[in-house]
Amino acid sequence: MDTSLLANELLRLVGGEKNVKNVVHCATRLRFSLFYDRLVDVAAIEQLDGVITTLNSADQFQVVIGNRVAEVYQALPLASLKDGAHPQPPKETTKRANPLAKLVDIVSSIFTPLLGAMAAAGMLKGLLTIAITQGWLNPSQSTYIILHATSDSAFYFLPLMLAATAAKKFEGNIFVAIAIAGALVYPSLQELFARQVDVTFFGIPVVMMKYSATVLPIILAIYLMCKLEHLFNKYIHETLRYVLNPFLLLVIMVPLTLLTIGPIGLYSSELVAKFFITIYNVNPVIASALFAALYQVLVIFGMHWIFTPVIINDITSGGRSVMKAATLPSVIAQAGAVLGVMLKTKNKKMKTLAGSALISALIGITEPAIYGVTLKLKTPFICAVIAAGIGGGVLGYSNSAAIATGISGLLTLPIFYGEGFAGLLIGTAISFVLAALLTYVIGFQDPVDEEASPAPTDSPAQSTTYTPLTTLHTRQREEIKSPIAGHLIALEQVNDKVFSSGVVGDGIAIQPANGKVYAPVNGIVTATFNSGHALQILSDSGAEVLIHIGLDTVKLNGEHYRMHVTESQEVKYGDLLIEFDLAAIEQAGFDCITPVIITNSDDYKTFQKSISPDAKAGDVLLTLS
Repeated sequence: MDTSLLANELLRLVGGEKNVKNVVHCATRLRFSLFYDRLVDVAAIEQLDGVITTLNSADQFQVVIGNRVAEVYQALPLASLKDGAHPQPPKETTKRANPLAKLVDIVSSIFTPLLGAMAAAGMLKGLLTIAITQGWLNPSQSTYIILHATSDSAFYFLPLMLAATAAKKFEGNIFVAIAIAGALVYPSLQELFARQVDVTFFGIPVVMMKYSATVLPIILAIYLMCKLEHLFNKYIHETLRYVLNPFLLLVIMVPLTLLTIGPIGLYSSELVAKFFITIYNVNPVIASALFAALYQVLVIFGMHWIFTPVIINDITSGGRSVMKAATLPSVIAQAGAVLGVMLKTKNKKMKTLAGSALISALIGITEPAIYGVTLKLKTPFICAVIAAGIGGGVLGYSNSAAIATGISGLLTLPIFYGEGFAGLLIGTAISFVLAALLTYVIGFQDPVDEEASPAPTDSPAQSTTYTPLTTLHTRQREEIKSPIAGHLIALEQVNDKVFSSGVVGDGIAIQPANGKVYAPVNGIVTATFNSGHALQILSDSGAEVLIHIGLDTVKLNGEHYRMHVTESQEVKYGDLLIEFDLAAIEQAGFDCITPVIITNSDDYKTFQKSISPDAKAGDVLLTLS
């Protein structure tokens, strides 16, 4: 997989840089926040080498890559976005997410960048717990003290890291946000809490609390800070803004957080944590079983992020999280189901995919297993859900828990060490073996091996009705008007194999009679070129229309062409798109034949072409349904 090529193709197929509000990545997915979903070519993206699948969830367009997602993310030519710049949306409007989707987007954006560091720190914390329990290290030894500081720093200073990611999400000053968080965990303030002395701020009582390792207080504080910053930017002159804004934010937000936001956030976090602990106390077996069974369903919809703050609060307030433990059998059950598929399938490609997905799932990354294997085959996913529920019940009975956070997998077993560890191992093993057995015994609809499939014909259809072998989705009837006046020519007769072979899509060619190109549909311009020789329009009904003026005319570098539209511009039928000097281009030795291609022609059941030898601009050229 060429990560650079994949990154550039992904950016083009999601509608270009102008359509991207923001992009982040988690363990396996690129998560695009886009202005317009309709500009995304989902079918083309899913055909790219290196893409497992795509999905729309939590107001994000998510591209599942797998283990090399970080490399693809780094190769995306969107450095300004990734560094925290915030583009302005087009004037029309941006998408409005429902409240739940917006919440998931906020939580995932804030926590995703921290997961690697927290997983590593959690593993080390678990290993140190084992070392102390077994007597391999002594807490008074300097070696242990150094390693403990290493494992605990990511949690102790969690508010500082959350301040940075929250400020980026809410579009505020990252360094001011970190300074606010730093004040909350400052040693002298922490000492006031430890001494339990009366604290006031200009006579107003302050309820001191311990803010290290907390989540909600700093997120609420930074959200309000960003709102204030945006307000100050409107009314404070830019010559004073650089110094005055940070000053005001610091002197307002730190006392305000200590007086109100901090206590509210901490009390709210404790209530949420106690709520879930209460549910587990009522019947830990059923609660753990249900959470384990449903966790991967939540992953599919991106809803699992909602529980991250709850798990962290459980660990912070009580030192352990039974909820986090229940995620392990859920993850390992997917690995078991993939093993069952690998052992049973006769499809060579599926067997190879299942083998690689098995390794990823065992270390805690289930997206390749889910989207590449189990969910695609349906039955294995259901088997994994059932097995996870049974294994989760064993964990609930054993009172198994995690003492730190991190990716749930075999490599992070140390974070589950402690009470109920043996039950956790047994329940997880049950989930793995049962999922594999159920998948193998019940079976699934094995995909036909590509080598056994009939080879497609190389020659294009001669009929005026185009019937593709597969239809991705049914489209409504649509007429594509002629964008230019001229003589109509069958696409197969174009002296360019890229167009004549139909590899780009089906359509028709026009030998132009003049140099004006008009919009053949109502829609939006999805691609233009600096050379001015071509553009692509996505119609309101979903047709992707490519108009390519001349053969090899890109070599003219824009000479003799004048583009009248830009990318992301909405156009109406008959709008002037391009003007070109027909005589000058022909005199330069170029063929001006103009293919009009429907690049997603496979989406249509019928594809009727005009049988007239000539067309005026606006005549019906193609009829799709």
